[in-house]
Amino acid sequence: MTSARFKHITSVENSHYKLLKKISSSSRERRKCGQTLLDGVHLLNALADAGGTPNLLALKGGKETDAEIEGCLSRFPDTPRLVFSEALFDSLSPVEHPTGVLGLINTPAPPSHRGRFCVLLEAIQDPGNLGAMLRTAAAAGVDAVYLSRGCAEVWSPKALRAGMGAQFALAVYEHVDLALVARDFKTLVATSLNAKQSIYDLDLSGPVAFVFGNEGAGLSVALLDTATHQVKIPMPGKVESLNVAAAAAVCLFECVRQRGVKPR
Repeated sequence: MTSARFKHITSVENSHYKLLKKISSSSRERRKCGQTLLDGVHLLNALADAGGTPNLLALKGGKETDAEIEGCLSRFPDTPRLVFSEALFDSLSPVEHPTGVLGLINTPAPPSHRGRFCVLLEAIQDPGNLGAMLRTAAAAGVDAVYLSRGCAEVWSPKALRAGMGAQFALAVYEHVDLALVARDFKTLVATSLNAKQSIYDLDLSGPVAFVFGNEGAGLSVALLDTATHQVKIPMPGKVESLNVAAAAAVCLFECVRQRGVKPR
């Protein structure tokens, strides 16, 4: 691979291009290969901050590399670099206005330990919502996130963009039987419009897990019944409910507030 470090690629028949194109456009291929693409400096810097290194870097030819990209590339001095023609690079990038750098990574494997502050997600289908929830969870200091089958793909380009690198700050477990995982938590909190107790009246100072359900259908009855506490978020305004990502933010940061976490 080192010999390809500065190779310029202009053909769609190139093997590197074919591989990256499959990974860019197909969730099935990403799962099969155990790899995904990071678009842009922010995600690559998040990878570096977590101690990771891409397998290769793809750069856009015909584009003057700016200082921000150069600074990012300097964090991976030994990573092979491939330069693609503008047309080929644009076809690989998952965003409308490519930044000029992509990184191919192996999808990180989560550790096997359980955390004290966790989130369980059931059938969250929108990758933007999922990424936003992961970002909120990482900001709140959540240890681990468990996703049921039917959730959007954690390592898809859209979820990665919405998460802004949060995937690298969390232990993320996909395709989990949430009913089994739920049994490990003595305090499992679910939000429900029919609940009588407010989230603000619940003691969240100890180990806790929150469970959030599908954007439209909410939590399944089986998982809702598994919760040790059902709570509501008081809403004095004239709307029926919050977006699931917003509801998660309220709950997780109420936990942060009760624990008296000092800002860094």
